[in-house]
Amino acid sequence: MECIDRILNHDLFKAYVEKNERAEANRRFCRHNIGHLLDVARIGMLLNLEEAYGLQKELVYGAALLHDIGRFRQYEDGTPHELASAELAPRILAECGFDDTEADVIIRAIRNHRNADVREERNLNGLLYRADKASRACYACPVAEECHWNGRKKNQGLIW
Repeated sequence: MECIDRILNHDLFKAYVEKNERAEANRRFCRHNIGHLLDVARIGMLLNLEEAYGLQKELVYGAALLHDIGRFRQYEDGTPHELASAELAPRILAECGFDDTEADVIIRAIRNHRNADVREERNLNGLLYRADKASRACYACPVAEECHWNGRKKNQGLIW
């Protein structure tokens, strides 16, 4: 997964992850750090394999690693983080070896990762949406009762 290693070592990717960490330094709820990005990638791969989506690993990992990189902008200027991330991802994807078609698929999934309408789609859009939501360990969260997530959305048990 050469393209994925390039993302992980890309200066902009690392800078955006660091900006997220600084923006969420005092956040009590789930954070949008490298751990979350990797959790989403790994859960996405499990979905991909178990449900026979047939997606390339690079697409799953690329979308997962980049889906929240713009979260800091939501704190800075109110830009929804799925839109900010979709704006920041193209340069990284191009510089890391993804072609235009692959980048378009990844960017569409990033843009839709908070859109419940894509939940059941059997493509990268649906997979990223579901993996992102499944990554949250609400059942073990010490501040779950204070979380703004709707109770039906909170994961009350281990999914994968």
